[in-house]
Amino acid sequence: MQNNAVKKVVIAGGGTAGWVAAAALSKKLGELVDVVLVESEQIGTVGVGEATIPPMRVFHSLIGVDEQEFMRATEAVFKLGISFKNWGQVGDEYFHPFGTTGQSSFLADFQHFWLYGKSKGIDAGFGEYNLEAQAALANKFATSKNGRINFAYHLDATRYAQYLRQFSEKLGAKRIEGKIQNVQQHENGDIKALELESGEVVEGDLFIDCTGFTGLLIDKTLNVPFEDWSHWLPCNSAIAVQTESVEPAKPYVTCTAHQAGWQWHIPLQHRVGNGNVFCSEFMSDEQAKQHLLDNVQGKVLTEPRVIKYKTGRRKVFWSRNCVALGLSSGFVEPLESTSIYLFMIGVTRLMKIFPFHGITQTAIDEYNRQAIAELENVRDFIVLHYHATEREDSEFWRYCKNMDVPDSLTHRIELFRENGLAFQGDQEMFRLESWTHVMLGQGITPKRYHSIFSTMSDEELVGHLSNTRNTIAEAVSKMPNHQEFVNHYCKATR
Repeated sequence: MQNNAVKKVVIAGGGTAGWVAAAALSKKLGELVDVVLVESEQIGTVGVGEATIPPMRVFHSLIGVDEQEFMRATEAVFKLGISFKNWGQVGDEYFHPFGTTGQSSFLADFQHFWLYGKSKGIDAGFGEYNLEAQAALANKFATSKNGRINFAYHLDATRYAQYLRQFSEKLGAKRIEGKIQNVQQHENGDIKALELESGEVVEGDLFIDCTGFTGLLIDKTLNVPFEDWSHWLPCNSAIAVQTESVEPAKPYVTCTAHQAGWQWHIPLQHRVGNGNVFCSEFMSDEQAKQHLLDNVQGKVLTEPRVIKYKTGRRKVFWSRNCVALGLSSGFVEPLESTSIYLFMIGVTRLMKIFPFHGITQTAIDEYNRQAIAELENVRDFIVLHYHATEREDSEFWRYCKNMDVPDSLTHRIELFRENGLAFQGDQEMFRLESWTHVMLGQGITPKRYHSIFSTMSDEELVGHLSNTRNTIAEAVSKMPNHQEFVNHYCKATR
C-alpha cells in the first residue's frame, strides 16, 4: 500500500450511497481533505430504498441536516415501524415498532414481565406496551424537541440523493460528470486514478466504491471475492412501481408475504412506493409483475422496473486504498429498511478511523471487523423473518422453514424459545426489543421466563401493566392525525 497522507478522497458513483458519503466527508472533514464525486447521468441508480430506520436521525444530527427542510425536499412522511402480514401463517399480522416496549428491570427485560402477566390471564398484546406501535396503528403522530417517540422516515430516494448533492456541493464537495472507462493502478496494486470516457483522469489517495452491484473498484479492479448468502436469503429479484395515493399516508411500512416472497407498500406525501421482492426459482418476472399490479391501489405512475440482485457480502469491505460503501460491499435485501443506514454507518466508521497520515493494515482490519460483524447481524435478523414461519403452503416457504440457518441465528432462536432471552450485541443495529417483537410475531413462544416478577402480588402486577397501557393510550389520544401533522410540519410544494 501507498503509506502516504490522504489528502484527496474520490467517490466513484453517486446515488444515495455516494452522496451520503460526500455529505458526511465534506461536512466533517472538508477542511482537511478534498472530496470529489464522479458520476454519470447515463447510469441509473437502484433508488428504491424509500424507508429508513431511526439511526438516520443521528446521522442527520451529526452533519447538521434540517429535518423540516429535508422532509419537504424528499416528500417524506414519518415511520414508526413495519406491519407484517402473512409471515408466520397466512392470515397472521403483527407489528414491529421502534422505541421501547414496557419497562424492564435490571435483571429481566420486559418480555419476562409480559409473559408472567399472560400466565396470570392478562391477555394484552406485547405491542400494547409500545407507544410507537399504538400511535402507528391509530394513524397518529406528533414530535417535539422533548418528545419521547422514536421514528424514522419514508422518503423519495432519488430526491434524497439530489438533496444531499446540493448539501455537499455547498460545503465544497466537487462533482465530476462522466462515465468511468478505466481504473488506473499503481505498481503495487493500489488504485491510482479513475479514467473517464472524456479522457479526464481523476487521481486520489483514497477511493470509495459507490458503484452499486457493479463493484467497479472493489470487484472488477481489486478482485475482492464475494460471499454468497442466497441459501439463507433466496429472494434475488425485486420489481418496483409508484402509484398515486388513494388515502392519507400511514406512518408505517406494510410488508405482505406471498407464495414466493413479499410485497412492500410505502406511502409518501404525494405518492406510494410499491415493490415485489421474490425468488426467481419460484416466480417468473412476468408473474411477479402481474402479482404486484394486481395488489396495488391507485393509478400506476411508472413502468414496473425489475432489479436483479444477489444477497451476500464482499470478503472485505476495505481493500488497499479502496472502501466499498453501499451495494458494492454487499446486500441483504429491502426487508427492515437497512440499506441507507448501512451507507451512513459505513462512512461514519470510516471517518472515525480516517487515515489522515497514511493507510495502515491495522486500521483496515478494524474497519472490516466492525463492518462485517454488523452486516452479519443484519443478515441474521432478516433470515429470522423467513425461517421462523409455520407456512408450508408453497415450495418457497417450505424451503425457508426447513433450511439450515447460521449458527449465530440458531443460538438466538433457541435462547429465546427456551428462556425468553434476547440481546443486542456489539456492532448490532437491531435492539433486543426488535428481536422480541419479530420472534413473538412469527410464533416463537418462550417455554419459560425470569422469575423475578413472581415476587409481585397479583394486584401489583395487574396495576403496573394496566397503568403502562393506559399511559400509552392517553398519549396516543392526544396526538394529531399523522397526515395532519405532516401537512402542518413539512408539507412539500411542487
